[in-house]
Amino acid sequence: MSRAEKRRRKKENSRAAREARAAAMKRTRRRSIAIRVVAAAAVVAVAIGVGAVISGDDGGDESASSSTTAPSSTTAEAGALPDGCIDDAPEPVADRPTFDAPPEMTIDTAKTYTARIETSCGYITVALDDDRAPKGVNNFVFLARAGFYDGLTWHRVVTDFVIQGGDPAGDGSGGPGYQLETELPPDGKYSLGALAWAKAADDPPGTAGSQFFVVTGENGTSLPAEYGYFGTVTEGLENAQKIESLAQGDGPPRIPVYIFSITIEER
Repeated sequence: MSRAEKRRRKKENSRAAREARAAAMKRTRRRSIAIRVVAAAAVVAVAIGVGAVISGDDGGDESASSSTTAPSSTTAEAGALPDGCIDDAPEPVADRPTFDAPPEMTIDTAKTYTARIETSCGYITVALDDDRAPKGVNNFVFLARAGFYDGLTWHRVVTDFVIQGGDPAGDGSGGPGYQLETELPPDGKYSLGALAWAKAADDPPGTAGSQFFVVTGENGTSLPAEYGYFGTVTEGLENAQKIESLAQGDGPPRIPVYIFSITIEER
């Protein structure tokens, strides 16, 4: 073999070796990126689980169950709305009332009270438990009849946990201008569909303002009995779970979801 042929083959072998090393490095980079992405997804999943808390008018946290499960059957595909939901915003309320003190007791505990909550995802009907939670029910009835909730958002939704609304600030920091202490759940726990008042971590048990939540998943039933209970969903829990299906972690839903109005029926 001539010297020229040897040089040519040596160059070809060197080029082939370089190309092989480059391909191996490219495969290694792809593998590393995939591992980092999977690890990041795992961290997010854990963070969502341990971040399941109820915060109230003054901020703050209370820990709930750290486990998470698959979303309910109403979970929407990314970018799509669940059936029955709309993304129309209500007209802004320019003269929303504020108050200097909690309301006087005005409900009649000999009667029954029902709340019909009209939302972007349909109606949620609630039996208000004025027998066991007269102070909590009175507060809710007072605010609803004053039109305080009209046009507010569900500012916080968490998969398999709760949906939370009633904040005029829209970020978890607002309230009606007062606080009061209301009744805790009589059996010490929250059932699926329970309504309760949100509060800050350092507030006394049962503290209420205007923010409330609906238990929409199993993690919500594991909450400690520190939140003022005042009713249970009797119709439309599936609509509350449609709102929950718009969760994107622990915070606002991926599209704004509204409370159009709350109507109180007294019998």
